[in-house]
Amino acid sequence: MTHRIRIVACLLLGLTTAGLHARGSSVQVRDIATISGARDNQLRGYGLVTGLAGDGDKDPVYAKATLANLLQEFGLTLPASSISAKNVAVVMVTADIPAFAKNGSRIDVTISAIGDAKSLQGGVLLQTFLFGADHQLYASAQGPIAVGGFIGGVGGPGGATVQKNHPTVGQIIGGAIVEREIDATIIQDNALELLLREPDFTTAAKMAAAINVKFPGSSRALDSTTVRVTLPESMRSSPIDFVALVDSVPVIPESPARIIINERTGTIVANSQIRISACAVSHGNLTINVASTQTASQPNPLAQQGQTVVVPNTTTVAAENESHMVALPEMPTVETVASSLNTLGVTPRDIMAIFQAMKQAGALHAELIIK
Repeated sequence: MTHRIRIVACLLLGLTTAGLHARGSSVQVRDIATISGARDNQLRGYGLVTGLAGDGDKDPVYAKATLANLLQEFGLTLPASSISAKNVAVVMVTADIPAFAKNGSRIDVTISAIGDAKSLQGGVLLQTFLFGADHQLYASAQGPIAVGGFIGGVGGPGGATVQKNHPTVGQIIGGAIVEREIDATIIQDNALELLLREPDFTTAAKMAAAINVKFPGSSRALDSTTVRVTLPESMRSSPIDFVALVDSVPVIPESPARIIINERTGTIVANSQIRISACAVSHGNLTINVASTQTASQPNPLAQQGQTVVVPNTTTVAAENESHMVALPEMPTVETVASSLNTLGVTPRDIMAIFQAMKQAGALHAELIIK
């Protein structure tokens, strides 16, 4: 088995020159902030998926008991031990109900198997009640599941399987009907509060200033997250119109210099604000190939004793390519960093190590977040 890592691009510093010129462009308030009180709420429920053609749960006790309880609702009383659950799967159903959702409106649901079912492909979710954190019923879900993946093959010793994505998780778009509204209050004492999705003192101050241009003296920043806006006398009879006008106010947000590294997926994302002081980078490229084969050892043709046995043979080869020293100028742009690291021919994991070393050396002027 050979292990070797390569990528198609040096960085998801996928920021072009046009992206850099976009720095300083304005966005609307609705794009960077939400209104306090207008929040989503999480729902969950315990349900049953049927029609899985043998890919369901392998007869666990809770699956049989759930199916027996369901049949009892239709007048069939059967002992759970006499029921086969191979065509059904016990699942958890989750959803987010948005603010101002009215009775009869539909929301999306996500279904995930909690037993040992192989796949939910082709299954139908039976009516499942969804409850909030207060244990009140807010929606009911039902319908055919869209999985977006599959699993095939016989599996087991000597078999093979092919799997795409996660076939034990699926969705039903618009699969739940709202049964109870959740009260939401966005204006209190003739004022509303805007909550920044990315807390930042500078952005909060800029937002308050931009709103004051349109409605003088109405807004002030309370902290890095909250901007309080008071309704003018002329708009108090039409608060929704006022909210719509505030939502459309243009703001130039501030983005902190930040690099996100996901070691599990090998993904690196950096914004155009990062800067690097003058430094030099050299990184060796170590490749390890591990090959495992099996050979047969047989006795000689005329031997009176002995038998054929399988002997494993493992070969390990380590090679380190020539490394180069690349000098980075003072405070380079994103393009300069990407181009310089590309000359090293490094992989994402190499770049992770380089960025961490730059941060320790004090040359990287950005927040480094590793997930």
